[in-house]
Amino acid sequence: MIIDTHSHLNFNAFNIDREKVIKRSLENNIWMINVGTNFETSKKAVEIAQKYEKGVFSSIGLHPINLDTGLVKMKIDESEGSHFEKEFDYQKYKKLSQSKKVIAMGEIGLDYYWKPKTKRKLELFKEKQRTVLCQELELARELNLPVIFHCRMAHPDLIEFLEKNPSIKSKKAVAHSFVGSLDELKKYLGFGYYIGFNGIIYKKIEGVNFEELIKNTPLEKLLIETDCPYLAPPQANKERNEPIFVKYIAQTIAEIKKISLEELAEITTKNAKKLFRI
Repeated sequence: MIIDTHSHLNFNAFNIDREKVIKRSLENNIWMINVGTNFETSKKAVEIAQKYEKGVFSSIGLHPINLDTGLVKMKIDESEGSHFEKEFDYQKYKKLSQSKKVIAMGEIGLDYYWKPKTKRKLELFKEKQRTVLCQELELARELNLPVIFHCRMAHPDLIEFLEKNPSIKSKKAVAHSFVGSLDELKKYLGFGYYIGFNGIIYKKIEGVNFEELIKNTPLEKLLIETDCPYLAPPQANKERNEPIFVKYIAQTIAEIKKISLEELAEITTKNAKKLFRI
């Protein structure tokens, strides 16, 4: 068994063949966690998971790029439609969490990829993201849910935020789709967090050595994911990613770790079940 700990089968890219993709994955003994990015996709993730007795789970959360700060214009294709939210509706998300299929809060965090150009607006933009993150972490604490962190071009700020807010800092979390420095990796590991790797490990990103990061992530803190429909591994020879392609991520990481695919699958599955209590 392999667990794809971060997928988006709740996204429009799977509207035509969603059930076939899920069936194909389950038949190959691949389980999946569908991750929410706003209320609509969170609700969709829950609805999908409720159709399956086992193997399909969901998380809920407001992704920072779906937060309408009024300070930056977002690209529709990256925000999955136009479901922007001006604030985090605590009670609305709390009600959605009552499904037994909701096993995490996420993906939540900080994202500075699209940002204002002026210093004043940038500070306000960052403050609004931090405010929402505080609310989401408080809900995760109240519900006793682990957290799926999204962080893009903002690791120093996220790390500082977590260090300065010990009362709401999640004790159980994963740094999803990790792209950062070795020092930043060690910070998250120091928090006790898991590290999630996906198809981005095949890309060349200035200043990032994925092989080094994987080697320095202890096996007991490693999770594998697809982030589908994005980041399809080159071995898949497909533009759209899907959970079944997580096997390629697993194989590559197993080779870097110098262990068998079977051992890597067993360890990461155990990690996922421990973190998400599934």
